[in-house]
Amino acid sequence: MEFLIRRPVHATADEIHRVMNRTDPRASRATVYNSLRALIKAGLVREVILEGSAARFDAKVHRHYHFTCDRCGGVADIEWFDLPRRSLSAALGPRRIREYQVVFNGICQKCGS
Repeated sequence: MEFLIRRPVHATADEIHRVMNRTDPRASRATVYNSLRALIKAGLVREVILEGSAARFDAKVHRHYHFTCDRCGGVADIEWFDLPRRSLSAALGPRRIREYQVVFNGICQKCGS
């Protein structure tokens, strides 16, 4: 949790494991995965699912979206905006949504320059 709060980089579990092993080599990969699952279940961390890559983890649990760069693979937060309810109701029909994630894909400013 401390790693995710201090370094908001949308890290993968393997990246978290590598960094943690530098300071405490006793931390196993299983411990990292189990800790992440517990933090997700407690609502303290969000799992960000990105197409074609490993899941990433985010300690910012307030509502927001993500942008992923097609070139560098970077992930950035995008401030929340409401999707039009009329469009959602028409598309979803009688389904009940528990949660959803919106990920925008494209080229970041750094790679587009």
